[in-house]
Amino acid sequence: MQRIELALSPEESANEQFINKAVWTRCGNQKKFQILKRSIDARSRNIKIRLLIEVLPENSTLPEFTGRKWQKVTNAEPVLVAGCGPAGLFAAIRLIEGGFKPVIIERGKDVRNRRRDLAAINKQHVVNPESNYCFGEGGAGTYSDGKLYTRSNKRGDVQAMLNTFIEFGASADIAVDAHPHIGTNKLPGIISAMRNRILDCGGEILFNTKIVDIHFTNDIFESARVRSANASETNIKARALILATGHSARDIFYLLHDKGIAIEGKPFALGVRAEHDQRVIDAAQYHCAERSPYLPPASYSLTHQHNNRGVYSFCMCPGGIIAPAATGIGEVVVNGWSPSKRNNPFANSGIVVSVTEDDVRDFNSYGELRFLKFQETVEKKAFIAGGGNLRAPAQRIADFVAGRMSSSLPTCSYIPGITSVNLQDMLPPFIAKGLSDAFVNFGKKIKGYHSNDAIITGVESRTSSPIRIPRNANNAMHVQIQGLFPCGEGAGYAGGIISAAIDGDYVATQCEQFLRNE
Repeated sequence: MQRIELALSPEESANEQFINKAVWTRCGNQKKFQILKRSIDARSRNIKIRLLIEVLPENSTLPEFTGRKWQKVTNAEPVLVAGCGPAGLFAAIRLIEGGFKPVIIERGKDVRNRRRDLAAINKQHVVNPESNYCFGEGGAGTYSDGKLYTRSNKRGDVQAMLNTFIEFGASADIAVDAHPHIGTNKLPGIISAMRNRILDCGGEILFNTKIVDIHFTNDIFESARVRSANASETNIKARALILATGHSARDIFYLLHDKGIAIEGKPFALGVRAEHDQRVIDAAQYHCAERSPYLPPASYSLTHQHNNRGVYSFCMCPGGIIAPAATGIGEVVVNGWSPSKRNNPFANSGIVVSVTEDDVRDFNSYGELRFLKFQETVEKKAFIAGGGNLRAPAQRIADFVAGRMSSSLPTCSYIPGITSVNLQDMLPPFIAKGLSDAFVNFGKKIKGYHSNDAIITGVESRTSSPIRIPRNANNAMHVQIQGLFPCGEGAGYAGGIISAAIDGDYVATQCEQFLRNE
């Protein structure tokens, strides 16, 4: 077995016969091979698609795709899983493989019915606090782009997570692309297929149901009290609860705090979402006047240091739109997503500034909730500045840097609407100064970035959880409550679909070991 690398033009890389010929020229006619990794090298005007290829020995066969090991768990011991996002779903899948019955408690709706609430947000500007861009089947990732890139290889088997998505209908390309992406239009079908398999195996999913209390005796978890959409409440007993409720489930953070269950304030990042014409980003990244049809819309990753503080791009969405991601009344939160083809005319990305302990001193009276309270305050200011009705405060980038109001605003993909505001006045001063300095710097890296043709909207505040729920390093169990397993983004141990899935898989494995050893 040998590995080779091919550097092909975009057009050549789209031609399967050309790839076959190139491999056979290097390694011998009719050799069997598989592509391990595909990436774009745009460092020069002569753009190349680099393919890492594994060539198999004579008389060998390509490895067969292996899916998960499914089994019936209808009558198995139940494990409660709070949250049906990537962490919760992959925890449930691992529990089934281990012979346990997952009982998923999801405050929101299934993906099909969730669409109606998203339409209400965009058209009627009404937020359902239980079903929105963050809450519901599949979690925030389902309707927030579906990027699968992660740097968390050391945490677990990234390929296994990608293979699971492929098993449920994702393109096999995600297994080889350097920056894999499913797309918001395709994710709902994949999530639905996962749900159906979990149910077929005997697992349970309780939609429109939220945890309102956690019961424990002598620091041992006993049950969770849940409330359904009709306001009826019941206790569900189990020996373990995997808490994978996401970074926006503030009621869970307040519940844990009020119950005396240990949580920790955690630094995060906050800023705005910048939107440019996709052609500007294509021209800068691909060094050409017009993007080749064999190249995808270009993305970018930008970083800057301002007064020893990080400023960076976050969740960059080529060919995407800016989405209203508020989860409560009286707040404005923006995020971004892209369809699978990334064929919308705009490119958008969060540009965020690190928030440190010194920045939240005025909130220290809230203890471990100090970062969360800071986050809430800025989101409410954004709502007021936008004029209500979910309108987002917005400004042209060059005007923002100059500190002047924009007399007019360019077309923006944010559907609820935008209001011209001097964001320098609305944002905390350290955020505004960091962004201003960064935009000037980014304009030197990407031609046309620091421009009045580009717009920023606020606020991009749900970058990661403002709370960490501490757990033991050796068994992933909460440091205080036996049988409670903090998991995923909401617990502060993941950031994105794949890292959340990895954490869900890991935590479920640790939960199984705990239950077997009890």
